[in-house]
Amino acid sequence: MIIRRGVKLDAFLKSLTRRHKYVFFFVLDLMLVVAALVVALALNPQPGLMPSVGVTLSVATPYLLILSGGALVTLGIPSVNLSEFDGHATLQAAALSLFLAIAGAVLARVFGLSMPMSVPLVFATSLFLMITTSRVVLLQLVLAIYRRSKAVMRVLIYGAGATGTQLVRALRGHNEIEPIAFVDDNPVLQGLSVSGLPVYTPVRVSEIAQSKRIDRVLLAIPSLSPPKQARIARRLQRLGLEVQTLPSFSQLIGRKPLLDRFEPLKPKMLLGRDEVDTQLLDGAESYRGKTILVSGAGGSIGSELCRQLIDNSPKRLILFELSEIALFTVHQELQNTARDQKVELVPVLGSVTDPRQVRQVLNDHDVEIVLHAAAYKHVMLVQQNPLAGLANNVLGTQTLANAAVRAGVERFILISSDKAVRPRGVMGASKRLAELVVQDIASRTSEGGPVLSVVRFGNVLGSSGSVVPVFQDQIRRGGPITVTHPHVTRYFMTIAEAARLVLRAGSMAEGGEVLLLDMGNPVKIVDLATQMIEQAGYTVQSDASPQGDIAIEFIGLRDGEKLHEELFFDGSERPTVEKKIFRLREAGLSEFEVADILRSLRHAMASGAPEGALDAMARHVPGFGASIPDVADNAGPAIRVL
Repeated sequence: MIIRRGVKLDAFLKSLTRRHKYVFFFVLDLMLVVAALVVALALNPQPGLMPSVGVTLSVATPYLLILSGGALVTLGIPSVNLSEFDGHATLQAAALSLFLAIAGAVLARVFGLSMPMSVPLVFATSLFLMITTSRVVLLQLVLAIYRRSKAVMRVLIYGAGATGTQLVRALRGHNEIEPIAFVDDNPVLQGLSVSGLPVYTPVRVSEIAQSKRIDRVLLAIPSLSPPKQARIARRLQRLGLEVQTLPSFSQLIGRKPLLDRFEPLKPKMLLGRDEVDTQLLDGAESYRGKTILVSGAGGSIGSELCRQLIDNSPKRLILFELSEIALFTVHQELQNTARDQKVELVPVLGSVTDPRQVRQVLNDHDVEIVLHAAAYKHVMLVQQNPLAGLANNVLGTQTLANAAVRAGVERFILISSDKAVRPRGVMGASKRLAELVVQDIASRTSEGGPVLSVVRFGNVLGSSGSVVPVFQDQIRRGGPITVTHPHVTRYFMTIAEAARLVLRAGSMAEGGEVLLLDMGNPVKIVDLATQMIEQAGYTVQSDASPQGDIAIEFIGLRDGEKLHEELFFDGSERPTVEKKIFRLREAGLSEFEVADILRSLRHAMASGAPEGALDAMARHVPGFGASIPDVADNAGPAIRVL
C-alpha cells in the first residue's frame, strides 16, 4: 500500500527557484553567524574594562557580516543542496567557522579590545554546529513535507551488511522512498538495530510485509551469486512482493556487467569435439543459378540453410514459412545480403499441408530444388498433440514431395532426425513415416526424374526450444537445471555445421537413400548441464557441495523420450566422398503399406480420433510404442521448423 497525505507546503517548496534557495541559505547563514557571536559573548564573562555585549555586537557585527558574506560566496556553502550536504560541505562549514573566528580575534586586536581566547573558540564551535544542524533539520523537514504530500514507497531491505547500511543512508535523503526495516539470514544480526532500523529473520518476511505495509523488497546482497539471488527473489515474489536487486559497487563502476553476469555461450564449446568446418566447394554448383525453395525458412535450420545458400548465388530463393513473425524476421535479415549477391528473395506465407498453395508456388516460380525443413519437432508437444504432428510431419511431407515431383523439380531433400530410428514417441514416428513416404515416392519416380533423398542428423545446439537455450534460461533464473535421467545421451551438431553438411549431402544425393551426417560421439546431458553451469561462472549444487549455485534435478524420462538415440537401423552405412557424410540404403515399405498408413492418418484427421493412426504406426514403424494422453486434438494445417 502506498500512502498519500495531502499538504500544500510541497507546492510552495517546488515553486522556489535555485536563486530563491540560495538567497534563503545565504541570509540564514548570516543570521547564524550573529547567533554564534551572541552565544560566544554570553558564555564568556567580560573583563571589567570591556564594553557590554550590546556595544560589542553593534561594533563587531557589520565587519563580521561583511567577512561572512564574502566567505560564504567564495566557499559556495549556500548553493549546496540539502541532500548533498555531506563530508565535503561539512569541511567547508568548518573552514568558514575557523576563518571567521580568526578574523574576529584579529579585529579585536585592531580595535584594542582584550578578548579571552575562549570567545573565538566558542564562536567557531557554535557556528559550525549551527550550520550543520540547520541543514540536517531542514532536510528532515523538507522530506517530511514531501512524504506527506505524495506517494511514498515503503521498502524492506534484504541484507543488513555494508551494502544494506549504505543503501539506508542513501534512501534517507530520498523524498519518495522510506526504508522501514532489514531482513538478514545472519542470526547474529537478527533482533539488533542497524542504522536505526530493526533486523528481522527472512522467515517473517510475509508477516513484516503485511504489518509494516511494505511495497517493495530491495536485495542488498551483491556478494551472493546471481542464481542464489534469483532463488530468493522468486521466493519473495511468490509472497506477492515486488523485488529489485541492488548492483554491486564493481557493477556500478563498470567492472562487471550491470544487467547480467551470464555471458553468451558459443554452442561449439559444448560439442566435445572440433566443429566441422567443411566449406561447400564441390557441391556449390548444385545450387548456383537455381531456384530453391526452403520450407520452414524461418526456423533455426531453415534460416541457416538460407544464409548459406545465398553465399552460393542461387537465382531465386523462396522462403516458405507458416509463422508470420519468423518469415518477417528471416526476410529482414537476408534481404540486404541477397541484394548484394543479386539473389531474388521471395517470402511466401503458407503451409506445406495446403496442396493448392504448394502447387501454385512450385509452378509460378519454376522451383528446381526443394529443401524441406518444416516440421513439428518438440517431442513432448507432438506427443500431446499427435494429430497435429502427424498432419504436418507426414501428410505435409507427402503433399510437398508429390507436388515437387509433378512440378519436375531436380531435387527434393527431406531433413530428418535421429529420433526417426526406432522411435519411442509420436514425433520420432512421424519423422520415420516422412522418410518412408519420401522413399516410396522416390521408388516410383522414373529414371532421370526428380531425385528424392533424406538427410538425417541429431540434435542441433542452440536451435529454438533445444536444450541449450532451455538450460541458459534455467541458469538465469537461479536453477535448478532439469535433466530427464542421469545417463541420458544425445548427438549434437551446431546449426552452422548441420546446414553445411545438409547442403553438401543434398548435392550428392542419388535418390531413395538416407544420407547420414557424422555426429561424433553422443554427449551425456548431465555433463552438458555441468559444463554450462561452470562456463557461466557458477558452481554445481550437490550433496558434496551444498553451497553451490545451481542444482541439477532429475525429473525422469517423459512419454515418447528415449535414453539413447540412434542414427541408423542395421549398420549398413557406406562412406561417401565427403568423410563426414555416410550413405544408407534402408529397407522401406511397399507402396500398399505406405498407402494403408496414409489412409489411416487421413481417417484419423477426419474423425479427430488418433487411435487408428497410432495403430497403423505401431504395425509399420519398428520401436514405436508411445502412450497418448487423453486429450482432444485438432489437426489444423500448421508447420514448425526443424
